[in-house]
Amino acid sequence: MNAFRTVPTGTESRTATALRAVGLSLGYDGTPVVGDVSLTIAPGQVTALIGPNGSGKSTVLRSLARLHPIASGTVHLSADGSETSSHTLTAREFARAVTLLSQSRPHPSGVSVREVVAYGRHPHRRRFASLTEADRAAIDKALRLTGTAAMAERSVDQLSGGELQRVWLATCLAQDTGILLLDEPTNHLDLRYQVEILDLMRDLADEHGTAVGVVLHDLNHAASVADHVVLLSNGRVRSAGSCEEVFTSSDLSEVYGLPITSRVDEATGLVRIEAVPRRRQRAASSGSRLQVATAV
Repeated sequence: MNAFRTVPTGTESRTATALRAVGLSLGYDGTPVVGDVSLTIAPGQVTALIGPNGSGKSTVLRSLARLHPIASGTVHLSADGSETSSHTLTAREFARAVTLLSQSRPHPSGVSVREVVAYGRHPHRRRFASLTEADRAAIDKALRLTGTAAMAERSVDQLSGGELQRVWLATCLAQDTGILLLDEPTNHLDLRYQVEILDLMRDLADEHGTAVGVVLHDLNHAASVADHVVLLSNGRVRSAGSCEEVFTSSDLSEVYGLPITSRVDEATGLVRIEAVPRRRQRAASSGSRLQVATAV
């Protein structure tokens, strides 16, 4: 049974909201690292940002979440045909619309898993107010969806890195936003929970209309979950579109600097990507038997 399976409650009436960036230029201490990046995180879709280390993926994601200053360009929330600049919203208003699971998170101590997940309800609560029934329902749902309900009363000090990763994801889900941003969410997870996280992203998009934006290093993970892919290279968009359009052997090989093959798996219909290691390149050049997939 899928531990993360999303079950619609029938009570959700959230307005479908997109997050749209136009012409983003970003930098660190005056040094430009991202230039003229435009993209849309659309409702009911998973948008994956991919690219080599240092290509600007996480910086772009953090700027969408208002955690990195924008040198130029704009970020808008779009709903019902109207747009609102994200920076005109108060912190609380923005946190009710957008949440981010970042790579860098505090490591709480002396609190239970349930208490950590309850942090996600802060944008919906008045200061010092007790948890409401709606808060408790959102917390219980987030625990259930992430497979962390059984550890709800455990101290977070007792958790492994992978378990804590799922707890922080539960905290994001308890925030109950229409836009979910994830920076390398499969890090520190074993194979089962990597697959469960990817399935959860798809369920949130398909069944709840959530706009999901995710940074992924594993290209096959991106190909298995994304509706739309943005390939970044040296801080700029190299290509954007469907998996079939972006995951081409020529573009991937050039961007990553090594031979990469791409094919459509006949059994699953998914694009599959494989980097060709040096030993196989040597075997091919010496005439040894080497099966190389046909480029998409």
